[in-house]
Amino acid sequence: MIVVTGAAGFIGSCLISKLNQEGFSFIVAVDDFSKIEKLNNLKNKSIQEQVERSEFFSWLDKNKDDVEFIFHIGARTDTTEFDYAIFEELNINYSKEIWNRCVEYHIPLVYASSAATYGLGELGYEDNEALIPELKPLNPYGESKNDFDIWALQQEKKPFFWAGLKFFNVYGPNEYHKSRMASVIFHAFHQIQKTGGMKLFRSHHPDFKDGEQMRDFVYVKDVVEVCSFLMHHRQNSGIYNLGSGQARTFKDLVNNTFQGLQLEPKIDFIDTPADIRDKYQYFTQANMSKLRSIGYNKPFHTLEQGIHDYVTNYLISEKYY
Repeated sequence: MIVVTGAAGFIGSCLISKLNQEGFSFIVAVDDFSKIEKLNNLKNKSIQEQVERSEFFSWLDKNKDDVEFIFHIGARTDTTEFDYAIFEELNINYSKEIWNRCVEYHIPLVYASSAATYGLGELGYEDNEALIPELKPLNPYGESKNDFDIWALQQEKKPFFWAGLKFFNVYGPNEYHKSRMASVIFHAFHQIQKTGGMKLFRSHHPDFKDGEQMRDFVYVKDVVEVCSFLMHHRQNSGIYNLGSGQARTFKDLVNNTFQGLQLEPKIDFIDTPADIRDKYQYFTQANMSKLRSIGYNKPFHTLEQGIHDYVTNYLISEKYY
């Protein structure tokens, strides 16, 4: 059996689709299943069992001999939540429990970290583990992910294979439930359909023109390809960036969304809210050489390819992956 936590969420549900495509049907889906809006993500997927997040550890203690791999994708990801205690419970302590059981039961582990750990990118975006204690995340969510990375690296006892993945700006199908935390592409699609145009934040940085703030946008289908590779590879444990490796502008993103809808671009600019202006990232780009160095050689979707697939095959028809 393969365990996926956060199974009803965006990345977790796409990962289950990928595993099903590879012929894996003995999937144990772990999540808080009380959030009904996420359950559509699990329709038409081959799942052996659903386990409530709060009951997972007792389940694992009973079924440890049947578990082949754990993908710990579940997390509290709200960057506007400032109560660190919430992140400490769900992103740190829960993850420590999973880690320790993977050590004890000899289960390989892949877990979700985040590019939010890099903060404003003062030290760059290289997944050099020696730099991780020096990073300065901008919010409690990023702090919690970085704190767990630091803890994991400090452990004398580690799973025989483990990997932490620093997800950059992931977009794609199955994020319908994420509301304000959904990708900019998701919001652009709906704003364009509703108003015929798109509003972007104005630049307040002299080195960047309006709409030319840059992010590393990575298509969720690439994210789950990497997860699959690591499950089969099971060597070279460590913490890895997971982006496309190519920063693109918000203007590029929105223009491609208009193109997917076969509409002429209409973009207006509004001031970045003052309360987030000093914590606004103007550039992120994953250095992907570390993952490439261990043998991952598949190409990543370009922004054009990813948005075209997302808009035309999923968003327009509200289909799931």
